[in-house]
Amino acid sequence: MNYFLHIIQILESYISGSLWFVLLLLGTGFFYTIYLGFPQIRHFGTSIKVLRGKYDNPDDKGDTSHFQALTTALSGTVGTGNIAGVAFAIHLGGPSALFWMLVTALLGMCTKFVEVVLSHKYREINDKGTISGGPMYYMKNGLKWKSMPIIFAIATVISSFGTGCLPQINSIANSLFTTLGIDKMLSGAILSILLALVVLGGIKRIAKVTEKLIPMMAILYIVGALGVLAYNAENILPSIASVFTGIFSGSAATGGFLGASLAFAFNRGVNRGLFSNEAGQGSAPIAHASAKCSNPIHEGFVALLEPFIDTIIICSITGITLLSSGVWKEKIDTPFERTNTIVLAEKYNESNPSDVKKLKTFIIGDQKVPTFNGNLEVEEGRILNDLTVLHAHSIAENMEILYKKKPFDGTINVIKGVPQIDKNYVIHGQSLIHSAPLTTEAFTRSYFGEWGKYIVSIGLLLFAFSTAIAWAYYGSTAIIFLVGTKYVNWFLVVYIIGFFIAAFADTTLIWTISGIMIALMTIPNLIGILFMHKEVKQELKQFEKDDQ
Repeated sequence: MNYFLHIIQILESYISGSLWFVLLLLGTGFFYTIYLGFPQIRHFGTSIKVLRGKYDNPDDKGDTSHFQALTTALSGTVGTGNIAGVAFAIHLGGPSALFWMLVTALLGMCTKFVEVVLSHKYREINDKGTISGGPMYYMKNGLKWKSMPIIFAIATVISSFGTGCLPQINSIANSLFTTLGIDKMLSGAILSILLALVVLGGIKRIAKVTEKLIPMMAILYIVGALGVLAYNAENILPSIASVFTGIFSGSAATGGFLGASLAFAFNRGVNRGLFSNEAGQGSAPIAHASAKCSNPIHEGFVALLEPFIDTIIICSITGITLLSSGVWKEKIDTPFERTNTIVLAEKYNESNPSDVKKLKTFIIGDQKVPTFNGNLEVEEGRILNDLTVLHAHSIAENMEILYKKKPFDGTINVIKGVPQIDKNYVIHGQSLIHSAPLTTEAFTRSYFGEWGKYIVSIGLLLFAFSTAIAWAYYGSTAIIFLVGTKYVNWFLVVYIIGFFIAAFADTTLIWTISGIMIALMTIPNLIGILFMHKEVKQELKQFEKDDQ
């Protein structure tokens, strides 16, 4: 299984983790931004007017309102990426990674506009009388493609498990267990029942839930973040400045952070930005296709608000919260992740600029640094060898090795820098932290104190649960396209069972496979919307002419 997982991870790195994939996404957004004349800026006000009902017609066909379609789509994008993804980007790329997230979101607003316009235009009414839409429908009805829509739909079904189902409940269960001590199986059971009550009711029930859930969870999270910002008010302006000072030079070393090059900050910021707002992936158009609307351009305007809300507002707030609190560059006492720990053969010091430069280039893979091979000599949990341990891209300090919860005495074999230990061993010490734990730590540096971690836990629960709801609908729509409506409930039953099991099971494999499936959604979707550029421009020109 480990060998198979390794092969999948390599394949995923060559597809969704590659530079060409990132450039395809950004390039599509940049092309349409120029080609359509910055519609995300020129028509931002129009988006608000559409959302408020200015262009509504009682005879419009659809299952949801504009606002319900927006919140359903947002429930799929506003998720763990807003809490954990931003923290991970800053942990790897430094403050300037946040800038590249924002650039990605600005271009993504235009990409989202285009894909929703086309998907809404070519939507269909299924045999149950409800609306079905999404990229597979414009590929079939607009481009007359045969195999590509099927590939997209199959990838959507698999991604519904790998993106919206299994990792989400796994994150929720782990967070509730760590913060509140709630048994993972119990969390899975209760939330699976709630999920069933929502998704088995179809898009109308999903929309009724998301239109209440999304505003509530956004307000809760933003209030928590404002508490951190108010507590660290003197650091806000310097934090904002740090986002822009390293745009073209990378982020300098500071505290426990060893620094990051321009290319690395760019890659991490763009990667996390795309993961957060899903522009170009083709998932959100499935939700927007259900909106009551006769002109696809109207719904496209509503859709461009998604990356703005998800990334430019919520991710920015998270980012400035992390930077102003200072936790992103502090070493925190934490258990070490085995996959994030590497033993180096030589001793390095953060106060030595030459050592910092070597380690920084080693972390991004541009320089070879000798890793340790041999035995670690451990006495009462302390390593006696004169060497360096890296954890979470930082030099670890004050380490202790426990075996079955007691300080370890003896030797530990290390091969190519990797300690050969099993789950009975625990290494903990001081190092940088990342993802959700980093955001949690930031929220405790506020007027809420230790209560801040509960805000993050509740936010993570609501964000992840809403993502599971949206992806159940995306998967259902793909099933309808592939085999018809009579198999939808069977899909949802499997989805709910998988949701329960993943609360206490390892989801690494399906998460990695999902990375490949997301690419198999994104690539045909981007190629498809590029082929239809003239049609999109014609639709936009017609709207602008009629709206004068």
